[in-house]
Formats: sequence, C-alpha cells, structure tokens
Amino acid sequence: MKLGLQLGYWGAQPPNNHRELVTAAEEHGFDAVFTAEAWGSDAYTPLAWWGSDTQRLRLGTSVLQLSARTPTACAMAALTLDHLSGGRHIVGLGVSGPQVVEGWYGQRFPKPLARAREYIDIMRQVWAREAPVTSGGPHYTLPATQDGTTGLGKALKPIVHPLRPDIPVFLGAEGPKNIALAAEIADGWLPLFYTPRLADQYNEWLDEGFARPSARNTRDTFEICATAQIVLTDDPEAAYAAIKPFLALYMGGMGSEDTNFHAEVYRRMGYSDVVDDVTALFRSGRKDEAAQIIPNEAVDDSAIIGDEAHVREQIGVWEQAGVTTMLVSPGSADEIARLANLAR
Repeated sequence: MKLGLQLGYWGAQPPNNHRELVTAAEEHGFDAVFTAEAWGSDAYTPLAWWGSDTQRLRLGTSVLQLSARTPTACAMAALTLDHLSGGRHIVGLGVSGPQVVEGWYGQRFPKPLARAREYIDIMRQVWAREAPVTSGGPHYTLPATQDGTTGLGKALKPIVHPLRPDIPVFLGAEGPKNIALAAEIADGWLPLFYTPRLADQYNEWLDEGFARPSARNTRDTFEICATAQIVLTDDPEAAYAAIKPFLALYMGGMGSEDTNFHAEVYRRMGYSDVVDDVTALFRSGRKDEAAQIIPNEAVDDSAIIGDEAHVREQIGVWEQAGVTTMLVSPGSADEIARLANLAR
C-alpha cells in the first residue's frame, strides 16, 4: 500500500505547515503529494511551490476543475510542471458541479462525461505533439468557428516539446457512469468518499470501463488513489466529532438541495434518511445539529479512526479492496512518520 499526502485546498488563510509536511512525506517514503481547489486557492500554484522542495514524490492534483481552464491551458500547465519536476506530474481532473461551474466560472454544465472525454483527448493531443491540435467539439472546438469569431484561428502544436508524450491522467468520479469512464479513458481513479464495504460494486463499474474497446488500462495497470481520513487516536469520539462537520457540509451543503453528487455517494452507501435529515438541517442554518445527527458508522465507512493496531488492520482492508494509494491528511511530521510505519 502506497501513501499520498493530500494537502487539499486552503481555508480562510494559507496553511503554515505544508512545507514541513511535504518534507516529511518525502523523507518517510510517501509516494505522492496532491493539492486541490474549490473556489479559493488553485491547485497548481501550491503544487509547484511545495513540489520544488522535492526530488522523488509524484506531484498530483486532486482535483483540477475542468471549467477553470480550457483543455489546452490545462495541458500547458501540466507539461510545464512535468518538465520542472522531471516527469513526476499526475493530472487529476474532475467536472465539479453546477453550483461551482455556473456560479463561480460562469460556464455551462451540460453532459459532464462527454466534456471530460473531449477535454482529455485534447490534452493528450497537446502532449503527443504529433500534429496541430484540433477538436470538432461540440464542447471544445479548435480552432474556434463559433459565431463572433474572426475565422483566423489556426491549429497549433505546443512550442515546448513535452518531456513525456503521455502524462498520467486520473479522474475524480463518484457516480457509476463516471467511474466506468475513468476506467476507460484515464490512468487512475480519485474517489473522495471511498468505502471498502462497496468494493464489489465499484469493481463492477470499473470492469465496465476496462471492457470497452478503447480502454487504456487493465486492472493491473490502473491506480485507485482514495482519500482516506486516518486519525491515530485513543479518543475516537473526539475524532468523530471533528470529522462530522466536514461530512455535513458535503452531504448537505454542496451543490443544490436537488443536485449534490456527494450526497448521492452516501445514499448509495445506504444513508438516504441521514442525507435527507442532514440536508434539511444544514440548509436551514442548523449546521451544528446537522453534524451531530451523522452516525459514527457513516464516518467509519470512509475513514479510519483508532489506535495503531486498528489503523494497521484497516489499511490492509483497503488494500484488499483494490486501493493502490491512500491519500491522507496528517497534521504533523510525527503523524506522517507513524502512518508510514503502519503502512509498511
């Protein structure tokens, strides 16, 4: 089992210990470091900043939002960081949701799976650098031919020769169709709320993608990098209480009341009634109550909380379920050292 350091995205202020965490992750044999974005800090800037201190760690995004960048802009950033890191970059992508796509980026949110397929195809054209990059759309048309364009657009190849002609792409996916798409067109899957309890169900969806004629990978060459809240503690109740507000936000406050992809993940886990109640409380401003009604079992489904013996045992359970890398968010260098020892 490999470990990855998940730095996430910033809160109200920049974190003050990420350099220390990245240094410790490299020292203790972590495989990768990942950054994220929502509608505040971006993913690429801190990844390049902290990644410049590393020599071995793979540098990944978990995840870049498709609507934040055109596919060619994303491909440019990726080939740049891949050169600077000596070929250690992983491009983690996700479609986000209509609340962010339309509310923050001012973009439309139709056909997310088709957009992801087209987006990744364009990026791979850039990195292959075999011919000028073109796309017939309908979501990304290159050169642009829409009404209002000059008609002077020209298909181009990148000036810079990419270090690698095929940079790994991982897809953040939560629904059955999107997970199958990840298995078909991507090199890895980045689940946010993964539970080993549903591994058989995930494998069915992944196998659907692997079976498609255009599939790039098999199960043996495909990576599953699952976010895992791991808390080493002799006081589990305090850890549950700390995690539940985060779950309440994702269950009840992300997206709209009717369109929340994270809530659907927990419905598939069997918590439909909990999701309904959390959503009603959260959206009426009773956020503390929303967190308090989440059962410990819902936290345990996608987190590991307990002493070293319990954590070591559960890491094995996740590995047996098919997870190749656990993305963890320890708060100190000491926690990183302890987790690295347990994963061994």
